[in-house]
Amino acid sequence: MNDEAELYLLRAENELIAAQMLFEVSQNTNIQKTQFKLEKEFTFYSSVISHSYYCIFYCAKAILLSEGIKTDAPEVHKKTIEAFETYLVNTGKLDLELLKIYKKIIVRAEELLGIFSIEKRKRGEFTYKKLPQANKEPANESFQNSSSFFKNINKILRE
Repeated sequence: MNDEAELYLLRAENELIAAQMLFEVSQNTNIQKTQFKLEKEFTFYSSVISHSYYCIFYCAKAILLSEGIKTDAPEVHKKTIEAFETYLVNTGKLDLELLKIYKKIIVRAEELLGIFSIEKRKRGEFTYKKLPQANKEPANESFQNSSSFFKNINKILRE
């Protein structure tokens, strides 16, 4: 594996660990109070989804680079998923299940970004309220998916 691919894989692992830590802190008010001195309960499930997405994105960048395929801005995220599908899944080098995980988490991350855009437009009209706890299940699923994705890509690149 080349150095740039290695860096992307390390960054993916960092994103995975951040997602795990945020998920655990979201569920443990004791840690929130004692370690972080928070006076009220917080959840970070939206951040778990975001970090899970970036774990998968950086894994995809790493494995593409190991195949000599580089994706750059503009539209690096779109180019990366397209290259992942075209050069790795459609050619049979990777399992279709990894592509399904990738696409599912992209939709979830886009939904979070979409909420921001919608709210920006609506800010003068009314306040949109969504309980942070409502993102717990999607966050857990995103974390599990990114963990599986990372393990598979890491194993392939380390062989």
